[in-house]
Amino acid sequence: MRLIRSLLHLLWMAITVIPWATFAIIASLFVSSTRMYWICAGWLRLAVNSGTVILGIQNRITGWENLPQGELEAAVLLVKHQSTWETLVMPAIMPHPLAYVFKRELLYVPFFGWSMARMDMIHIDRSQGARAFSKVVAQGKRLMKQGTWVIMFPEGTRIARGQAGTYKSGGTRLAIQCGVPVIPIAVTSAKCWPRKAFIKTPGVVDISIGKPIASVGRKPDELMREVQTWIEAEMRRLDPEAYGPGPASAALPAGADADRRR
Repeated sequence: MRLIRSLLHLLWMAITVIPWATFAIIASLFVSSTRMYWICAGWLRLAVNSGTVILGIQNRITGWENLPQGELEAAVLLVKHQSTWETLVMPAIMPHPLAYVFKRELLYVPFFGWSMARMDMIHIDRSQGARAFSKVVAQGKRLMKQGTWVIMFPEGTRIARGQAGTYKSGGTRLAIQCGVPVIPIAVTSAKCWPRKAFIKTPGVVDISIGKPIASVGRKPDELMREVQTWIEAEMRRLDPEAYGPGPASAALPAGADADRRR
C-alpha cells in the first residue's frame, strides 16, 4: 500500500507541475515578483496537501510566535535538512515570502527549475568560489530590505535520520552582514520521507520553530554552533528513537554542549 501511495503522489506531482509551471512562467511576464512567489508557492502547497491526503503525512508545527511579526522585519531561517519534504513545506506553510539560497544547477530541472528561475531567489554558481558568496550577500541585503525571509539549509545536503551533518556558517555570515536575526528550525521529516527513499511512510512530521537569535556583534562560527546546538537538541527531543539512549551532546559539535549550558 505504501508503494502504491508513493507512486500516486509522484505521479500527481509530475502531472500538476507541468501546467502550473507553464502558467507561472507566462504569468511572470505580467505580475510582480511577490505575486509570482505566491503562484509558485501555490503548487508547493498542493504538493504538501496531496502528501497529507495520499501519503498520510501530517505536519505538527510549534513556535509560530517566534517568526518576525512586522511586514518589513526580516530574518534568516536555518532549517534542519532530512528530506525533500521541508523543501516543499516551508513555502507552503510560511505566511511570508521566502528566498531560498540554492545551487544554480536546479534551474535546469524541467518545469520546476524553469519556474524557479523566474522567481526572486538566490542561486549560487559554486564554480565562482568566494565571489559566489558576495552575490549571496548582495542579493540577501536587497531582499531582506524588502522584508523577505531568506531560508537556508546549513548542512547543505539531506542528512540521514538520527545524524548531524556539518553545519556551514554561510547562513550566519549572511545574517551578521545584514544585521538580522537567525531562526533555527528543527524538522523530523525523515520519519515519514527518508533521505533518498522512494517509499514514504504515513505519520507526523514535527516542525519546531526556535526563538530568534540576534546576530549583531556575533562571530559566524560561534553563532552557527549555537544554532546547531539548538537544532540537534530539539531533534533529539522530537525524535528520540532515532538517536538512541546516548547523551544529547552526542549529536552536537565539539564544545557545543558547553555553549548550550551557558
